Amino acid sequence: MAEETRVILHGRRLSPYVKRVEMALKIKGIPYEFVQEDLKNKSPLLLKYNPVHKKIPVLVHNGKPLAESLVILEYIDETWKTSPQLLPEDPYRRARVCFWASFLHQQLFEALVLVIRANGEAQQKAIKQLCNQLKLFEDGMKD
Repeated sequence: MAEETRVILHGRRLSPYVKRVEMALKIKGIPYEFVQEDLKNKSPLLLKYNPVHKKIPVLVHNGKPLAESLVILEYIDETWKTSPQLLPEDPYRRARVCFWASFLHQQLFEALVLVIRANGEAQQKAIKQLCNQLKLFEDGMKD
């Protein structure tokens, strides 16, 4: 693959954030190289490409790295205009999709992790919090 069109995805196969980027690349039909990262022993490339968060996924296109899965998805949609589109054209609808994707990413995932990690009374409180977040999400999707 020519360097100027080369797409490399740094990640771990089981990461939901990496999976979301992989799905977008596959939906768009974009060929890419996958670099498996060991998060306990981070590669020099990962640290170079994402010096702020030092996390996956990182997409490298034309030698330029991008981090954070939602940012990467927007980049993919804007760069490869081939159908299908990942995000709506309408700015309002697009903003709503991004808002709720961020909500899922930040609020629901964190609440779910708390349910898994907690025990006893703390777990019951976490379950209640998760149910409240799910209800909020469900109501928001009705608009």
